[in-house]
Amino acid sequence: MNIKILTPEYVVFEGEVNSVLLPGKNGEFHIMKNHAGIVSSLVGGKVKLFTNSVNEAFAKNLTKENDKDSVFSYSIKSGVVEFNHNKGIILCE
Repeated sequence: MNIKILTPEYVVFEGEVNSVLLPGKNGEFHIMKNHAGIVSSLVGGKVKLFTNSVNEAFAKNLTKENDKDSVFSYSIKSGVVEFNHNKGIILCE
């Protein structure tokens, strides 16, 4: 599935991921391939991307969670996510 993370200043990440974990108002929620369409607000926390690799252009924006797994994170203050047909856009600050 394709995920794009955008801030008002720049594109944080764009690429294929296996799944994404997001900080929602009522707790974290996981979006996986073929997830039902969703639009949700996000609160402060970490957006975690589960992916096999990250393009070098976007790697500088992300933090690798650990050496063993391919989990990358990006801290946000707030935002919104729209996901439909295995494509997601996360608008955040």
